[in-house]
Amino acid sequence: MDLTVVAYVAYLLVSIGLTIWVARTLSRNGRIFLADVLHGNEKLADAVNHLLVVGFYLVNLGFVALYLSGDGAVADARQLLEALSVKLGVVLLVLGVMHLGNVYVLNKIRRRGVLERGQVPPVPPQGWTPPAGQGGPQGPQGPWATPATGV
Repeated sequence: MDLTVVAYVAYLLVSIGLTIWVARTLSRNGRIFLADVLHGNEKLADAVNHLLVVGFYLVNLGFVALYLSGDGAVADARQLLEALSVKLGVVLLVLGVMHLGNVYVLNKIRRRGVLERGQVPPVPPQGWTPPAGQGGPQGPQGPWATPATGV
């Protein structure tokens, strides 16, 4: 069997395995983050999580397939390992960049939601306090009375 074919098979097995592992890890651990981003809407968080996983698989497996072709024939074990390390390194970098991009976008959405939630008072006002000097709780001079002069 040609070593180039062995390199292709090993690359596909490891790349597909890594893609599946990363997708499952992100899906399982990202669900909690999505629920927070989407204000506790569990059904919507599950749906968005599933769509992100499908998109992740499509983009990654498409990249793995496009990046399959090699620069040349693999003649020995050293070239086999070098070709595999370069190809797998690029696949891992693409996986990492995609993950960081997703986290960045979701964090932006989360921050916007936190700011929107922070603008609403937690309890509606129950009354009004008149300013000092107009019969408020601090008396006519208010909370900051001037010091008495003279000893």
